[in-house]
Amino acid sequence: MTIKPSIAVIDDDESVREATTGLLRSLGFIAKGFCSAEDFLKSNRLHITNCLIADVRMPGTGGLALYGQLIAAGSPIPTILITAYPDDAVRERALNAGVAGYLVKPFSEKELVSCIDFALKHKVLLSPVKR
Repeated sequence: MTIKPSIAVIDDDESVREATTGLLRSLGFIAKGFCSAEDFLKSNRLHITNCLIADVRMPGTGGLALYGQLIAAGSPIPTILITAYPDDAVRERALNAGVAGYLVKPFSEKELVSCIDFALKHKVLLSPVKR
């Protein structure tokens, strides 16, 4: 029996969170949505999440800061950052930090699946991934 990867979607925009979670479930993933990084960190899903999709800009902790917290805590999770406000400096900083992907909303199913495949195959490293 194949174990389905578990993916957490963290986005304060309910429509994006629900659409992304629904898409992932339709593709055969176990997907759970969270409205904030803090809700995800308090959940019982932290240690069973194989991939994290997080919005860069959210009230409280943003996606890049969450990724840094997970690395610092010794609980790295392959992370894909999504944003409606693309910023080349943030993208570069995120990719240099080792995130698996940086997607601009609206992103395509193909782009998302490609990033998830990369994240799940390469896991997360404590140093940047060379592309």
